[in-house]
Amino acid sequence: MADRTKIDPDEFRRALSYFATGVSVVTTLDARGEKVGMTVSSFNSVSLDPPLILWSVGLDSQSYDVFTEAEHFAVHVLSMDQKNLSDRFAQRGGNKFASLDCIEGMHGVPILPDFLACFECSTEHIYPGGDHKIIVGRVHRFEERDNDPLIIHRSQFLGIEEPS
Repeated sequence: MADRTKIDPDEFRRALSYFATGVSVVTTLDARGEKVGMTVSSFNSVSLDPPLILWSVGLDSQSYDVFTEAEHFAVHVLSMDQKNLSDRFAQRGGNKFASLDCIEGMHGVPILPDFLACFECSTEHIYPGGDHKIIVGRVHRFEERDNDPLIIHRSQFLGIEEPS
């Protein structure tokens, strides 16, 4: 393994893509009460007691200010049949919530109609993380549903194959 003083960001991103991870959509409300959401793959558990999770938002994200100022948010873990939802919330601009029948969660945060798991949170901490901010949320309510996860590996979505 080479010791590098300068790491090429594209090579680093490619190496990181070898870690298979789930895909989530995080939602909140902006200061005007408008729904905001984005796709993330940085969701992770932190603590069982108290119940804490984390995710990160890029400093260059259009939603950066909204999420770093939000007191509440929801993380929706996507199921394998929700690639279209992942793509929708990964796009910049546009009404990502058009034709989605969301319900109001705690503090008015939009809850997507379908998900594998949903965690409704309040912002507990925000930490600097290079070109991202790491947002730690305290989970106040969650729901899970039986399905298979949407997984991304090497920048490709993977399907779950049943054993033969």
